[in-house]
Amino acid sequence: MGAHVRRPQVISSVAHDMARGGIPLRKGTTSDPIRCAILLSGSGSGMHAMVVHQQTKPHCGHITAVVISDQPEATGLIKAERLGIPTHSLPLPEESDRELRRHKHETLVQQLLEQYDIELILLSGYMRLVSARFVERWAPRILNIHPSLLPSFPGAHAHRDVLAAGVEVSGCTVHYVDAGMDSGEILGQRRVPVFADDDETTLAERVKVEEHQLYPKVIDELVTAPQNQV
Repeated sequence: MGAHVRRPQVISSVAHDMARGGIPLRKGTTSDPIRCAILLSGSGSGMHAMVVHQQTKPHCGHITAVVISDQPEATGLIKAERLGIPTHSLPLPEESDRELRRHKHETLVQQLLEQYDIELILLSGYMRLVSARFVERWAPRILNIHPSLLPSFPGAHAHRDVLAAGVEVSGCTVHYVDAGMDSGEILGQRRVPVFADDDETTLAERVKVEEHQLYPKVIDELVTAPQNQV
């Protein structure tokens, strides 16, 4: 196992201009941090890492004001509650028309975002593809983290696809969300090695270590960058 230890490589982590395309993000401060909403569908390990970062580093300029999940049984909701974060479960409405169902669901999400005065949306293991209408309302103040080196291996089965391709390096990517599948502008990436005896579980755990460091770092840079001031 010792031969498998290798320091991951940071490819990039750059605070881009958030003033283009939509309402600009103001500069976050210790006394007036940016209010974030984290949307998740599963275990919430990334959410947990983000909130712990915020709570232990109050100078970072951002806080999580609410955690929202489309899955009522998501364990990430329990983790958020234990961290003192308000949570809401919003399962999909019972509606046969797919587009109408998505529109109704996103309307409910939007109502919560307004209720909590949210300024920045962080998708973290959120397994729903948001609509173009929702993105247009929020861009560029909606971000995601994906467990591969985009643009390679987008979609819900990144680790499976990485292993099937036989590549030697994978990683994670923080990017702006657009209406496509993991196709938004890249903000930061970290690389991890892929080993011959990896399966999806071992690769996912290695990538998660880097996800939990990269996402807070990118958000720190975004919310404190001088160009983000209105």
